[in-house]
Amino acid sequence: MIDSDYGIIKIKLDELLETSGLSKNKLAHKAEMQRSQLNAYCNNTITRLDIAVLARLCTVLECRIEDLLEFVPAEK
Repeated sequence: MIDSDYGIIKIKLDELLETSGLSKNKLAHKAEMQRSQLNAYCNNTITRLDIAVLARLCTVLECRIEDLLEFVPAEK
């Protein structure tokens, strides 16, 4: 899943969720996501990003994409 030669994309949804005051259930409802899908984003276990889901998350959480995603370069 993680290609250490190129680094990783970290999804910071858990952190944003904590500061937003929304529950996972409320966020899943507002962002029109299944709870299992939301958990996968929170746990960084997804392998493909869905840009429609990212747009909904940014809209509901009133954040920018760079607040949600972070590129972590590979250690050299």
